Amino acid sequence: MKFKSFNAQLILRVTLICVNSLILTSFLYTDNIVPAMIFGALLGYQGYLLVKWVTKTRNTVLDYLKSIQYDDLTNHYEGESNEFINQLNEAFTQVLGKLKSKRKEQEADYQYLKNIVHHIGIGLITFNEAGNVQIINTAAKKLLKIGNINNIKSLEAVSIPLVNTFSRLTTGGRDLVKIEIGGEIVQLAVYAIQLTLRNEQYKLISIQNIQNELEEKEMEAWQNLVRVLTHEIMNSVTPISSLAGTVNSELTEQLANGRDVNEITNEEVEELLLAIGTIEKRSHGLIRFVSDFRNLTQIPIPKLSKFEIKEMLDEIEILLKKELRESNITFSIKCDPERLVLNADKALIEQVLINLMKNAIQAFDEQTNRLIEITASLNDKSRPVISVKDNGNGIDGEALEKIFIPFFTTKQTGSGIGLSLSKQIMRQHQGTLAVKSKMDEGTEFILRF
Repeated sequence: MKFKSFNAQLILRVTLICVNSLILTSFLYTDNIVPAMIFGALLGYQGYLLVKWVTKTRNTVLDYLKSIQYDDLTNHYEGESNEFINQLNEAFTQVLGKLKSKRKEQEADYQYLKNIVHHIGIGLITFNEAGNVQIINTAAKKLLKIGNINNIKSLEAVSIPLVNTFSRLTTGGRDLVKIEIGGEIVQLAVYAIQLTLRNEQYKLISIQNIQNELEEKEMEAWQNLVRVLTHEIMNSVTPISSLAGTVNSELTEQLANGRDVNEITNEEVEELLLAIGTIEKRSHGLIRFVSDFRNLTQIPIPKLSKFEIKEMLDEIEILLKKELRESNITFSIKCDPERLVLNADKALIEQVLINLMKNAIQAFDEQTNRLIEITASLNDKSRPVISVKDNGNGIDGEALEKIFIPFFTTKQTGSGIGLSLSKQIMRQHQGTLAVKSKMDEGTEFILRF
């Protein structure tokens, strides 16, 4: 009779041993020595078979577990005369086969993702806390002009500041690093994220050469600047030149008659005075323009200190209280938390906010319900954000694209440098100045620190 279950075989073997033990005991009590010896030997043999069977089962299970422990999926369990062991071997073989199949799928997925990582256009490097590199893709090797490296410190031969940046950046951190590679200066945009894998910390670094993009933007900025400079200078120089020519022509005619004293009518004097006055006015305008241009290039380095934003906003409200009242504007300040602290150059940030407030005051046309609101709060990264919002006329899309270009203005009396200065001040604070606007709904400037 074949027993296919472990329990059935165990019960059978234990039962036989118990029966043998009872028979052996009965023979010992009746002094039947020979039968007692036979059943004693049989009992010992049955015990031996039980131990052997349990040991074989245990060894089979241990062998299977060791295969998994040591990641050895090549074992194959052959058939045995024992039906239960056969079933156990068959089950283990099937499980190892599934594990092997799963391993092949994971390996295929790994190779697939590895190929993607190596063929992506952005340079990628991963390394652990000791600096040991796990992955460095083809784009990173080409960008840094290196081969395979084992530790991130090997990149010190390329650029020590680059390695320091890799080590310094944490999750979400980004920086620009200028390095020289092969005699060529490149500007790298570096972005970092920290990962945890199997209780070990890793860092994923992406690097991208943005030198071409910067050069294109720089050229575009220069072209816009030259266009504005040309426009402003021509607007001043052309009438100056024309009027100077007119004055020169008038005086030449007066001197052409050879007289020492020439008669000039009041009308001619008025024309000369108007021409000279216009020349003086346009000259002052040109001087003011050059002065504004100089201010744009001489922004002081921020002197950082901690101060409460609410206190600064209250001071700005007092400063502009008269203008707000005369323009019939309702002004409000919201600060959450109430004592929100900012680490910045207070004077420079005040300059930015006053400029934005003056722009907002001038943003109204026929509205009767005029509102300006300044709010200060923390974003999802616990960084301060200040918003200056009005419900004025708004800015059209074309002007919105050029609003931060130096000397660009939509106001007849504006210099066009206020927003450019404000953006540069925010950039020096490692922050940003952004704008959102809808026609006839209003405009919002957002300072992010």
